[in-house]
Amino acid sequence: MKRSKYIVGLVLLTFFVISFLTNILGPIIPDIIRSFHVSLAAAALLPFSFFIAYGALSVPAGFLVESWGEKKVMLASFAVALAGALLFALFPVYRVSILSLFLIGGSMAALQVAINPLLRVAGGEEHFAFNAAFAQLVFGAASFVSPQVYSYAVLHLGTPSDQDNFFLLILRRLVPAGLPWVSMYWIFTGVILLMLGMLAASRFPEVKRTEEEQAGALHMYRYLLRKPAVLLFFASVFMYVGSEQGTADWISQFLAQYHGLDPHTAGAAAVAWFWGMLTLGCGLGMLLLKLFDSRRVLLGFSLGALASLTVALFGPGPASKLAFPLVGFCASVMWPIIISLGLNSVAEFHGPLAGILCAGIMGGAIVPLIIGEIGDVLGLRAGMIFLYFTFGWVLCVSFWARPLIANETLFRKEAHPSAD
Repeated sequence: MKRSKYIVGLVLLTFFVISFLTNILGPIIPDIIRSFHVSLAAAALLPFSFFIAYGALSVPAGFLVESWGEKKVMLASFAVALAGALLFALFPVYRVSILSLFLIGGSMAALQVAINPLLRVAGGEEHFAFNAAFAQLVFGAASFVSPQVYSYAVLHLGTPSDQDNFFLLILRRLVPAGLPWVSMYWIFTGVILLMLGMLAASRFPEVKRTEEEQAGALHMYRYLLRKPAVLLFFASVFMYVGSEQGTADWISQFLAQYHGLDPHTAGAAAVAWFWGMLTLGCGLGMLLLKLFDSRRVLLGFSLGALASLTVALFGPGPASKLAFPLVGFCASVMWPIIISLGLNSVAEFHGPLAGILCAGIMGGAIVPLIIGEIGDVLGLRAGMIFLYFTFGWVLCVSFWARPLIANETLFRKEAHPSAD
């Protein structure tokens, strides 16, 4: 089957765009609260609407990809994302923002399902592991860039200048006065239009899925959902994504509320560095996974996340600003370890199992909402204490996980059934 470096590049660019659109929620939450005069819980409905669509549509998207093929699903997904971004850009009110993020979240779920098998075919099966790891780095890089673009747009649109470039002049005509952060949705619109054009002009290779990659039949899901290990790992993915988003979504608001830091500069920078450090942590994690059992690595990074969270929530302003990115660094290995442990704990039907585990992404919807609800009653710091429970669950995975095959290390050349 013909390889295509162009398609690999297109898939990596798609990963970048997915992350660019997804991880702007944290920086804009303080703007949502201030602009629309809503409570913490109401602000938390934004990530809720995004990630509930993301989690709920992961499995149906698998069936859609098998019926339509990758290119059609990607085009349809970006078209839906375009509708969501343009809807809020034209009508920037609170209720519309919820519908907008639901549409964007659902489209991102379908894109994730479509591009992974495409990356395997276009890049070659023998290079899939490397390309997938590189895609995660690209994803993390976009998470760092997105808040920086937000900060640039908001600061420059808020202070007009005769030296404004063409980009800023166009945005100023489109964005309502007093709502410079809405410019991000016009930027999203432009980015999505470029992706639609590139996809429409691209020729895709035929993707023949292995049995492991197929969405599966309903009886496979019923079989898997009867297994306690599957339910536990679904809950673990739920808790991890909830921990990740529950931290990132509230960093800027926490630093503004408790330490008086500007959400447009210091807050956005802290969120950017949270994602940047999460990306850097992947490098150390990959090295440690070649030296130690993955459960031991998960244990160490989970303890580090809990310690960093403690400093972030209860330390002085400068320490808190540094500690939040360290939480991201420690969270870096949690997703790949939990997913690999989950897949290696069941002997069959890994395609449907992956869909079930990815549905746990809806934790990114529920946990920030819980934090917001508690925060409205007891204060945001009290709400974020809930993260001790979610990170604590992830820590416990290192004790109860019993994979059928352990990760290969330099001291254990061949993966084998694990034993304690």
